[in-house]
Amino acid sequence: MPEPKSGSKSGPKAAPSRSIGQVLTGARLAAELTVEQVGAETSVRVPIIEAIEQDDFSRCGGDFYARGHIRALARAVRADADGLVAQYDDAHGGAPVATRPLPAFEAEQLRPERRRANWTGAMVAATLVVIAVIGFNLVGARTADPAARTAIAPSTGHSAAARPLPVPAAPAKHAKAAKQTAVAAVAPKAVTLKVSAEGGDSWLQVTNAAGKTLYRDDLAQGAAQTFTDGKQLSMVFGNAGAVHLWVNGKDAGKPGADGQVVNADATLKGFQPS
Repeated sequence: MPEPKSGSKSGPKAAPSRSIGQVLTGARLAAELTVEQVGAETSVRVPIIEAIEQDDFSRCGGDFYARGHIRALARAVRADADGLVAQYDDAHGGAPVATRPLPAFEAEQLRPERRRANWTGAMVAATLVVIAVIGFNLVGARTADPAARTAIAPSTGHSAAARPLPVPAAPAKHAKAAKQTAVAAVAPKAVTLKVSAEGGDSWLQVTNAAGKTLYRDDLAQGAAQTFTDGKQLSMVFGNAGAVHLWVNGKDAGKPGADGQVVNADATLKGFQPS
């Protein structure tokens, strides 16, 4: 009998895993959603959605924005957002290295804030003084005896023309002090920013006016961070709908929708979306 020819036996090939674009496309079709409907829900433009479903991430503008778009689209079509982001990281060099807040910022957070002078009380007191002086003079001028406002000429016996008593103006120094106090109470001397993750986790980056990174990390749900700078604070949110902002002590609300990547600034004038 002839000997069987020698040769290596190859086992069955493993079926390739589905790509990110295939998973998102299949989940969207299963949810009976169009590309336009997904774009309206996630605020991601239709051309970018179509490119991602073809596994083309070049239109996302970088790995950071690509992760945000993948997470937003996956949530919209009820796919595994964390799994797809992990699959993207495996194919593009891994997830970004999380950095802790700078020690200088931590020291700044731990340092107790100085109590600011209560300019509101001083402004109210100065305003009351001005109102009281004006009201006293007005009432005195109206109730004065008419005979006291008429001068009699001693030599001729004829009465001189009646002249109304002058009403003294409010002291200028009090009005000026009240105005300066009101300006000092309204205009902030520094930019303050508080970020609270109330609706879920969000990636957050904060830099000051000098370009120094104060924070670059995930902000877990329920956590909050506070930042201060003399001029400006620049922010990037990976999930804008999950965070709530307070700028210069005023409620600025949410910077965007769930899963939306948003760039914004905080200045002495308040919240400024980019």
